[in-house]
Amino acid sequence: MDTTIDLATRVGQALKAKNLLLATAESCTGGGIAHAITEIAGSSEWFDCGFVTYSNASKNELLDIPEAMIALHGAVSEEIAGAMAEGALANSSSDVAVSTTGIAGPGGAVPGKPVGTVCFGWKVGDKTYTERLVFAGDRQAVREQTVVHSLKGLLKLLAD
Repeated sequence: MDTTIDLATRVGQALKAKNLLLATAESCTGGGIAHAITEIAGSSEWFDCGFVTYSNASKNELLDIPEAMIALHGAVSEEIAGAMAEGALANSSSDVAVSTTGIAGPGGAVPGKPVGTVCFGWKVGDKTYTERLVFAGDRQAVREQTVVHSLKGLLKLLAD
């Protein structure tokens, strides 16, 4: 089984090999992806910055996501996850971005979005990719699974 450190190391190797910089835009993970990445010695060579945009206001102010877009789709949506990744690139010197927004629990569920719902965004080059998953477990388990899936998604896209 891949640990977050193993995955972060492999992400770093892939980014460094392609001479790319990474930015993160995190909501439900609260900086967990950036934390995993910066556990790796030398990550300053391939990690630019992280945005922790927990509130809707910070998504608007730091990542340029229109309030109307958040109102229309909800903060936990593939549309917002994609916009978060795009906003991270637009507001940094990075080439690649990953984003997360979700309901880690124990509360916060709404119809159609149970606890454990997480939306992901990845932006590589001119393409934005999104995904919606529902993870099982408590708050910590949902957040850990989200970090792991984010890193695995980066590895897959960087391998293409």
